[in-house]
Amino acid sequence: MKRSDVADVRKVADGLTFLEGPRWHNNALWFSDFYTNRVLRLEEGTAVPQVVCEVPNQPSGLGFDTQGRLLVVSMTDRRVMRLERGELVEHADLSALAQGHCNDMVVMADGSAYVGNHGRCDGPDQQYSPTRLIRIDADGSARAVGAELNFPNGMVVTDDGGTLLVAESLASRISAFTIGAGGDLVDRRVWAALGPVPPVTTFSAAFAGGGLVPDGIALDVEGALWVAVANEGAVRVTPEGEIVQTIEVPGESVFAVALGGPALRTLYLCVAPPLASYNPHEHPRARMLAYEVEVKGVGGPRSQNSANR
Repeated sequence: MKRSDVADVRKVADGLTFLEGPRWHNNALWFSDFYTNRVLRLEEGTAVPQVVCEVPNQPSGLGFDTQGRLLVVSMTDRRVMRLERGELVEHADLSALAQGHCNDMVVMADGSAYVGNHGRCDGPDQQYSPTRLIRIDADGSARAVGAELNFPNGMVVTDDGGTLLVAESLASRISAFTIGAGGDLVDRRVWAALGPVPPVTTFSAAFAGGGLVPDGIALDVEGALWVAVANEGAVRVTPEGEIVQTIEVPGESVFAVALGGPALRTLYLCVAPPLASYNPHEHPRARMLAYEVEVKGVGGPRSQNSANR
């Protein structure tokens, strides 16, 4: 297995609070900064992110519709917003469907989307309740789809548009669904097991259970996934479930990844100190790093894997 460490990565941006939802779109990296409530855009070859918009209820997952308009998950009020002529408008209200704060999102070529949520959990040591993904049609109508998941997080859709892969953070695995008629999710299966499933479904048990805690994911043209590991660094996992490469960032965790850059060979890593010891409001120390990979990312379906055309 190939190992890389912090010496192999370069800094893209720092002094941020907590980064999620990275997407490569129109020659720029787009991402959310949680605790400043901003969506940022960093053009290729520049060092200072530009503010795209402010999302008062905390931005997370990002994507783009068929007209190229930004879609952004508004976490705490459980909505998806759309950027129209510089103003955010409601695209979909998920408050009746999401059991917890909404998080990651993947947008399909037809403008439909899938959104995850945290599920019910009152604290790190409280019993966790599994939840389902939410399907949003292009017109903003929404419904819950698929089987229950243990904290669904990062998602991608395969290049043929037929399979959705989702990281289950509290089950130490990547699960797969076939995308059926009308966008229903069927035939759930384990795509890759990353360690033992915690016997008690709590956040604390997941981080102490011995397995990896997968967060954001990105797909390359060989069908392998780059997986952000919230209790470690980042790993590349083959379709056979084998970890073939790791990127270690000592003292920090990787919470999201994206494959982008002009050649789709730059792996962007959203890193921050471990959550248990990090106060983003007092000393913002989140960073965006970049690592050049050998296998490029896929470019479609639109917005599906953080590496868009």
